[in-house]
Amino acid sequence: MAYDEGLLERLRDVMSDIPGVSEKKMFGGMCILVNGNMCCGIVNDILMVRVGPDQYLQCLELESAREMDFTGKPLRGMVYVDPEGLAEDVDLKAWVDRCMNFMNTLPPK
Repeated sequence: MAYDEGLLERLRDVMSDIPGVSEKKMFGGMCILVNGNMCCGIVNDILMVRVGPDQYLQCLELESAREMDFTGKPLRGMVYVDPEGLAEDVDLKAWVDRCMNFMNTLPPK
């Protein structure tokens, strides 16, 4: 499985204060779950984020974001963020915050 270990460490740091965080190898990379729900992950050097349907279109308008089309069909509510959009920790935290806005609407699994 190929994923950027440095990005994973940065993601761990940004999410260190969030309760219920766990990791699971999925999608050929590493996924981060919150209370058993998939939140975000890394495939190669790309961050995949679960922002939910309400934030989806707004997130696609942001620089370095694009549709997550892992299966060949866009997954509504999921976005890929290219490395250029994650250059600073503040950028990474902003994406995690978007994920958590959606995660906080889901019941634990």
